[in-house]
Amino acid sequence: MNDLDRAARALLRLPPSCGPVRLVAVDGHAGSGKSTLANRLAGALGDAPVLRLDDLATHEELFAWTGRLREQVLDPLSRGETARYRPYDWTLRVFGPARALPPAPVVLVEGVGAGRRLVRPFLAWLLWMERGPEESWSRGRRRDGAAQAAFWDGWTVAETRHFAGDPSRPFADTLVRERPEGYEWLPGPGVTAGPDQIITHRDGVMAVN
Repeated sequence: MNDLDRAARALLRLPPSCGPVRLVAVDGHAGSGKSTLANRLAGALGDAPVLRLDDLATHEELFAWTGRLREQVLDPLSRGETARYRPYDWTLRVFGPARALPPAPVVLVEGVGAGRRLVRPFLAWLLWMERGPEESWSRGRRRDGAAQAAFWDGWTVAETRHFAGDPSRPFADTLVRERPEGYEWLPGPGVTAGPDQIITHRDGVMAVN
């Protein structure tokens, strides 16, 4: 069993947080590795659904997507219903056809701001990719190429402003660091140790008590 399998087992032991769903956020700076972690963790969870916040944001509303998230995703899931949201097409600049998001045992929500204050009451656990902003943004710029340079110039300003007013990291349950192989799972600022805590962190691995 590798570290992702252990993390998946630990998350499945959490009590539901949004109706029957254990909603788990993967937050961090743009370019920090959130999407890769979410994909790998989803696989370890048996192909758990992943909501990408890029699908709810727009060019004009980089962080003003909470209304869509609440109406299209959180409210239906909290009732045990399949959520249906319309992903934004970043090329055509329009919302596309509805996409289903079932109320699976674990649903991952991935993106910058996934752990913001309006989302946290619905979360079972908050993961933060532990990579600084400058390194993350540099990785993101290399990934997206020169064609997206202007977008990144505006994004870094918007992200800095967002986290200054609505930080996620102070509330993270687990800090996740990439290693040459796998990940290191460290207790986050939001963890309160106690005898009844379901998830602990031992030897750089998130584990079940």
